[in-house]
Amino acid sequence: MDVSWQQFGVVAGAHFLALLSPGPDFVLIARSSMLRGWRRTLPLCAGIAAANGLFVALAIGGLAVLREGTWAFQALQWAGCAYLVYLGQLFLRHAGPLRLAPEHTAPDGAAPPVRDAARAFGTGLASGLVNPKNALFYASLFALLAERTPAGVQALYGVWMTALVFVWDALVAAALRHPAMVCRYAAHNAAIERVTGVVLLLIGAAAAWLLLRG
Repeated sequence: MDVSWQQFGVVAGAHFLALLSPGPDFVLIARSSMLRGWRRTLPLCAGIAAANGLFVALAIGGLAVLREGTWAFQALQWAGCAYLVYLGQLFLRHAGPLRLAPEHTAPDGAAPPVRDAARAFGTGLASGLVNPKNALFYASLFALLAERTPAGVQALYGVWMTALVFVWDALVAAALRHPAMVCRYAAHNAAIERVTGVVLLLIGAAAAWLLLRG
């Protein structure tokens, strides 16, 4: 199985540029990292990466599934919309002042409880699934690769992209864990929680509206 390194460079470069554009994923990663620590944010990053991996698998296995209007694609997006709206109202309901005591923010070396990790993973998965940019990017990219690139090479590209999403999000979470940023976050927690809730509600509602129009 021969890999064209020139082609890989183009594919990897395009994917990394797409990663740099901010979205709901960044909002969730920033909040989780500043509030809980970057290690406890890793399940969230894993959920976001899993959503990307799912879109990659669908793109490689059958592009028809990712076409707008198909029941599978709409079901994924409706599920993501519902979860983001639910999450947004939770942020608005529980917004309030925050004091960063040890029991509030576990050390970065501590592993999250299984239930918290599962919840964070689900949040990341929903955020990634509801983002139409992900589906359209992978569908377009692998449509171009389908005719000239063997399925095995496409799979390697997909593994690379999924891993890169996780590594990049984990690095972002670690960078945002600086003590000065954490203190600023704590001082403005109520406002940030409300803004985050409104943003998630708007994203979920806007995506649902687009689905209804389509």
